[in-house]
Parts: sequence; C-alpha cells; structure tokens
Amino acid sequence: MASTLLACTRQQRQSLLRATTRTLATATITPEPTPGPSHLSPPVQSQTPSEPEPLTHYKITSRRSAWGLGDRTKGTLVALGLHKRNQTVYHAHAPDIAGKILAVKELVEVHNVPASAVRTKQQQRHERASPKGYKVVGTKRGAWL
Repeated sequence: MASTLLACTRQQRQSLLRATTRTLATATITPEPTPGPSHLSPPVQSQTPSEPEPLTHYKITSRRSAWGLGDRTKGTLVALGLHKRNQTVYHAHAPDIAGKILAVKELVEVHNVPASAVRTKQQQRHERASPKGYKVVGTKRGAWL
C-alpha cells in the first residue's frame, strides 16, 4: 500500500486514502468476549448503524431583537412565537413557517431537528434548571430506622 501511495499523484493518493479509511459510522462494532460462563451473560447483539430519524421540525431561536424594526417584522416574530431574545420555539415543517423564517432570517437561528428533539416550554425550563444542591436522606418521623 505504501509503495502505491508514493507512485501516485496527489489526487490519486487522496482517493486511495479515502477508499481505505473506514469512518466510525460505517465501522462494525464487535463486542469483546467476557470472562466466565456464557450462559450467565446476556446475548450480545452487534450494533449496526440504524437509519437516522427524519428531520421533521424547525428549532427556531431568536438571536437579535426586533427593536427598531418595522411592525411587519415584529408581527412575524410574534407569529412564530418569539417574544424575547434567545427564546427557542419548535414548529413542524410547513410552507407558511418557512416563509416566516425567510422574512426574519437575519434575526433568528434555525436548525432542522427530528420529532424526538422537540421540547415544550416546560421541558426547556426544566432542562435549564440547576440542581438543588442538597438531597433529603431522611426525616424526623422515623425514616432513619
């Protein structure tokens, strides 16, 4: 392989390297054998890359405010459900939503996400919340017993 790489042009060398290099997505994962009897361990299935979920929703985040802009631009942001900076909303793919996004494309950041990544307002708030910093392990009423 090394001798063929030296005798090739740069473009041929790059194409050979691309052809021989396997990416993580295409590599098959084989489990390592576990010590001990095989009847005690669960059967191991080889992990194959599954098809990714279809991207069905827009994740729209407002990055700039509409302060100082026209009423139509402000109305478009309100119609998308964006009232504050850095607010995120999710909308299903639809032509009217795509048109609204194009109308305010300088003010928002848009990502295509699958349906499993869609979060409600309460879920987003819960994910942002910091941990309490303490944990209740017992009470005075006998939970210590």
